[in-house]
Amino acid sequence: MTGQDPTSAARIDTTRPHPARMYDWYLGGKDNYPVDEEMGRQMLTLDPRVPVMARVNRAFMQRATRWLAGEGVRQFLDVGTGIPTEPNLHQVAQRIAPDARVVYCDNDPIVLAHAAALLRGTDEGATEYLQADARDPDAILEGARKVLDLTRPVALSLIALLHFVSDEDGAHELVGRLLAELPSGSYLVMTHATSDFTPEESRAATEKMRAAGVTLALRTREEFTRFFDGLELVEPGIEVPHLWHPELGEAVPGQDDGIIPGYGAVARKP
Repeated sequence: MTGQDPTSAARIDTTRPHPARMYDWYLGGKDNYPVDEEMGRQMLTLDPRVPVMARVNRAFMQRATRWLAGEGVRQFLDVGTGIPTEPNLHQVAQRIAPDARVVYCDNDPIVLAHAAALLRGTDEGATEYLQADARDPDAILEGARKVLDLTRPVALSLIALLHFVSDEDGAHELVGRLLAELPSGSYLVMTHATSDFTPEESRAATEKMRAAGVTLALRTREEFTRFFDGLELVEPGIEVPHLWHPELGEAVPGQDDGIIPGYGAVARKP
């Protein structure tokens, strides 16, 4: 399948930082702008381990996808995809299950410009890219239905996304809306940054991002756990991301050299 026309990448806003492009900069990519690098460097002055955190999140996604594919899940909806970094979710899933179907979703036009890289999947499976905002779950579901069978289990992946969506902007409502359309046996996969371990640095980071026009809603363990109300947490439950089933992937260099201020979890919809 093919993605949307990348010519809309001309609408890229380079006047303020964007989380997907900052993430790309942390990972050593080149699909970012000076405004993203500038804010990224400001974040590094507060916590020089931010690039390690970014890699830990990617590694969590890969391990969770391997676990889900091993459990028989064949459909994945990845919201807040970000700029492609290999291996992408569909590559991980389709190595285990070539017939896996994957829908990626993001709202940054620069991700759309790279959609072709996201769509190189197996002939047996399917991949699609959807340009939509996470705050518009109805648009996401409408697009997902064109590729996924929502009467069969789907893994909803929200990696390093919801700490950019405040409660006031409907973070819990959007998760609830998406899950409501997925059947029993579906899964929610999430990582989320927290201020639990580094309160002073987190406060400063939130203020810097807000000044640049970017929401940063760091949540406590209790607040993160609320997203899984009514779901069955997969062991080991709510965990620091790199400690969730480490046997399913390779360790990220530097992950054990200090605190990783975040949480990750996978849970099943009963």
